[in-house]
Amino acid sequence: MIEQLRKLSAACLFGVAMMVPPITLHAETSASKLLRICYVELEDDPRYANRGAIGGIVFRDFGRPYEASQVALDDARAIGRVIRTDFGMERAAGRSADDLEKRIESWMRSESIHFVLADLPASTLVELGRRLKDEPVLLFNVSAPDDSLRGSDCLPNIFHTYPSDAMLSDALVQYLATKGWMQILVLQGPEPQDAASVEALQHSAKKFGAKIVDVKPFVLSRDPRNRTQSNVVLMTEGRYDVVYVADVSSEFGRYVPYQTALPRPVVGGAGLMPTAWSWNWDRDAAVQLQHRYEKLAPERRMNGAGWAAWEAVKAITQATVRTKSTDFELMKTFLLSDKLTLDTVKGNPGSFRPWDHQLRAPVLLATADAVIARAPLPQFLHQTNVLDTLGVDAPESTCHF
Repeated sequence: MIEQLRKLSAACLFGVAMMVPPITLHAETSASKLLRICYVELEDDPRYANRGAIGGIVFRDFGRPYEASQVALDDARAIGRVIRTDFGMERAAGRSADDLEKRIESWMRSESIHFVLADLPASTLVELGRRLKDEPVLLFNVSAPDDSLRGSDCLPNIFHTYPSDAMLSDALVQYLATKGWMQILVLQGPEPQDAASVEALQHSAKKFGAKIVDVKPFVLSRDPRNRTQSNVVLMTEGRYDVVYVADVSSEFGRYVPYQTALPRPVVGGAGLMPTAWSWNWDRDAAVQLQHRYEKLAPERRMNGAGWAAWEAVKAITQATVRTKSTDFELMKTFLLSDKLTLDTVKGNPGSFRPWDHQLRAPVLLATADAVIARAPLPQFLHQTNVLDTLGVDAPESTCHF
């Protein structure tokens, strides 16, 4: 210490700008705090059963979002070295909500885990949330877009970093409205998620003044007897401004552009798609995030669920930093407060809606190799937060905690 004071006095005397190590008067006696997060997923999750491989070619990435959470965890650990907090993550897969409940409860007792990233289908997530409703646990939904999770099936212990069907649909219809493409022809697939997408589109069309001229179901078939439901030209006869494809599998939708009876744009599950994340978004430090992700998963590019997992860890980290604590109740209160300002890497800062725990965040409108627009578009305003033009606003919400 005497030597440090001598150097500091000399620097001041001669007006020399020099870096002097800080003087430590008291030894640090506090131990590092521990903050453990867990990541759970469903074994044989049907959403990942078909990775979009046709003829040996993978045309769409349905990969799990775990690697993206590790990118955010690296950031958390760097911050943790400064704030003396030890961040870590556990990962588990189960065959049912019962399996996952037992694993989470075990971690709660042994490692004081209170924050869980849940890569689960909606039905499993709701069941798990109900089983844990009396426990000090928050589940972050990182992959399920179902509006019911933010409505009739909402639970106070589930937060959503993945955008809802309503948010995705609103973003797309905002863009269609700015282009004047108000007459929408819908081609709908056979999966439940396809039906959910169409239902969300119907609400968005009503909200922004568009019109759905027809909804035509399609089938994946080469049987000539099914040609009226599998032939794109036959299905797209009529008058319309744009074709919306509801096809969670992407197997039919990828053949719709350039084959419609009229020269019209294709949107939804093909062509121009609303998404939480696109690898070709190149603003707001997105390129750096994408490159860091590729170092962990070199054969993949980050998708929407990956962004949601990354954002969930960032939210937990910010709650720890801002509250200067790892106390569950303090962190939960902060997450729902107006003090939370999450970096979404898409411009507008994110925060959780108190009425349904959905993360407010922009939605990207992207093709296979370019982001065309970012919603909300500037033409659409809101009395308090422009991000609430996407999805279910407070007066419309059917969520009652």
